[in-house]
Amino acid sequence: MLSIFDQGALPPCPQNFNLAEYVLGHADANPDKIALAVLNLSGSERYSYAKLKSAILGTGQGLLNLGLTSGDRVLMRLGNTVDFPIAYLGAIAVGLVPVPTSAQLTETEVRKLADLISPDLVLVGDGVACPSDISCPVLGEQELQEFRQLSPADFDRGDPNRLAYILFTSGTSGKPRPVAHAHRVIWARQMMWDGWYGLTHQDRLLHAGAFNWSFTLGTGLLDPWSVGATALIPGDGITTASLPLLLKRHDATIFAGAPGVYRQMMQASPSLSLPKLRHGLCAGEKLSDTIHQAWKATTGLDLHEAFGMSECSTFISASPSFPTYGSLGRPQVGRRIAIVDETGPVEMGSVGQIAISRDDPGLMLGYLGAPEETAVRFQGEWFLTGDLGSMNKDFTINYEARSDDMMNAGGFRVSPLEVESVLAKHPEISEIAVTDIEIKQDTRVIAAFYVAERDIAEEELSAYVSERLARYKQPRLFRRIDALPRGANNKLLRKKLKLELENP
Repeated sequence: MLSIFDQGALPPCPQNFNLAEYVLGHADANPDKIALAVLNLSGSERYSYAKLKSAILGTGQGLLNLGLTSGDRVLMRLGNTVDFPIAYLGAIAVGLVPVPTSAQLTETEVRKLADLISPDLVLVGDGVACPSDISCPVLGEQELQEFRQLSPADFDRGDPNRLAYILFTSGTSGKPRPVAHAHRVIWARQMMWDGWYGLTHQDRLLHAGAFNWSFTLGTGLLDPWSVGATALIPGDGITTASLPLLLKRHDATIFAGAPGVYRQMMQASPSLSLPKLRHGLCAGEKLSDTIHQAWKATTGLDLHEAFGMSECSTFISASPSFPTYGSLGRPQVGRRIAIVDETGPVEMGSVGQIAISRDDPGLMLGYLGAPEETAVRFQGEWFLTGDLGSMNKDFTINYEARSDDMMNAGGFRVSPLEVESVLAKHPEISEIAVTDIEIKQDTRVIAAFYVAERDIAEEELSAYVSERLARYKQPRLFRRIDALPRGANNKLLRKKLKLELENP
């Protein structure tokens, strides 16, 4: 029996479609219902569905008033505020193409991204890094907020396969890759409602992440709004230790975060009382059995993991209707997923690369301006994820490993080549290798191994990378070694470095 999951089918996305209009489809019927609450210990900032829709369409009109036209690209350099989702949906509503980016990026990193996408406008929040010499208009936070008061724009409807937004993902080449997504991807997220969330219009979903993280944007905001539920987002500065109080105080029914958030919450609050919470969701990195079991023992609640990527969001998951332990879960109903090798789907139980049907409506259009890289990922009828797995007879999928050296830093995939290219320019470093290591159970950090004539102070190296890399890409450990381990063909053996440090 071949490792293929092909059950159920999602109805095709309607024509004459707009992603933002779909997300706001419940606003007119529920104008006074709270769509979003930004939570702080002293209170919350609330947006009803009517206020949210008005702010989004007013923002869209303001962007058009600047002279932008359908298809123009808007680079988003906004912080952890409600400005982020309002600007994102406002741009999409009127046919513009937003490009969200992490507020942690340095000016050097932002300049590289801008060169890749040639933006027509940059939105910049207070205190967020942005090159002063960028070659397009720049709009500040205050001016952007004033757009909310404008008369609402009309939705720009059209082919659901047209470009809606662009995300950046770390590439195996060490260069960030712009991932182009169509309007139809929001339609595909219906498969997550039952296949992962168990989401209904009555839910109050609290996501632990920042507004400007794609995991938060999709799971924490767009999906709750698409069903008419309430999204709860912690305000800037809220610590993990405060999350249990916010969950209880605001009657959260579903909680979402990276696995590390659950570990930190349980360390801060060994006894958790969450009477309204139905279950937790996690994604971004592999959920360990220890965290899963500890959460269940501490709260009595299930924790449902999902597996996905920037190119297709999440497509394999556990759920309230199909809880799993130890595996990634199973493909969501409506997906066509296989485990493949170079000849096609492998036998059930065999290890291969996890692959998605190239016809999946949630799959990217391609890597912008990189047809060769796009073609490498699309092989015949499949899109290759780069992750290795095996499929069980009940269609659950076991995660085996990455098929490359990509690292995971707090839920963000980071290419070691990108980090190495920065450290290689240090005047005293002659050779450099970077990998992620486990420093204690369920905690991984990026480690840098360098060859130099002397031990360079960690403070010096930390300062060097902090000026050139976002915080989540920066090594936390630096170690000088005599020579990098290499194989017979001179290939760098990252796994040997990892093993030596993890098992001294």
